[in-house]
Amino acid sequence: MHIVQPGMEIDVLKENNRIANENYRLMKSHGIRSVDFMGSIGAGKTALIIKLAEKLRAKGVRVCAIAGDVTGADDYGRFEKSGLEAVNCNTGHECHLDANLVRKSLSKIDLDRYDVVFIENVGNLVCPADFPLGTDYRVVVISTTEGDDMVRKHHDIFLHSDIAILNKMDIADAVGVDPEVIAEDYRKLTGGLKSIYRCSARKDEGIDEILVALGM
Repeated sequence: MHIVQPGMEIDVLKENNRIANENYRLMKSHGIRSVDFMGSIGAGKTALIIKLAEKLRAKGVRVCAIAGDVTGADDYGRFEKSGLEAVNCNTGHECHLDANLVRKSLSKIDLDRYDVVFIENVGNLVCPADFPLGTDYRVVVISTTEGDDMVRKHHDIFLHSDIAILNKMDIADAVGVDPEVIAEDYRKLTGGLKSIYRCSARKDEGIDEILVALGM
């Protein structure tokens, strides 16, 4: 049985936040804008990052990605195949990236060569919420294929995110999901202060609006 000593969890989170602040200052010292993309497996994070990067690179913006996964290099391979330079980051057993893993990944990147760093977190809607990485924005990506109750089930990750994205809008009707239900849940959770961005990474729809929201 795994036992967590009293105060251990608080210490871990405190240390993570300290390193996250260091990551933020490091990237800012190189003039880098950064985004942490969180979301469950299959939400379309990889495809979305590729589309965003393609549009930025077409404008002369230099983009790099960190591909976070428990094991393997599949998403890293997809980034590289699309022409997006990337670093692979495996957590081993952890269900989320943490600031220290990102710090190690940043040490492998020549930060002077890039303007933007996209970080794809491990596919999970629970664990990543408590571990900021030191980015300018935290984004949560969900898809219509996950049902219309995602906001109601996962308050924390939406409250810990700056921007929420509903992907795979092109198949909402096919999977029987009403995006308005999700949008209304999000409005209620955020007190009407935020709206969820809708897109289809596959159809290249809504991508420009997301870039505007990210200040890019």
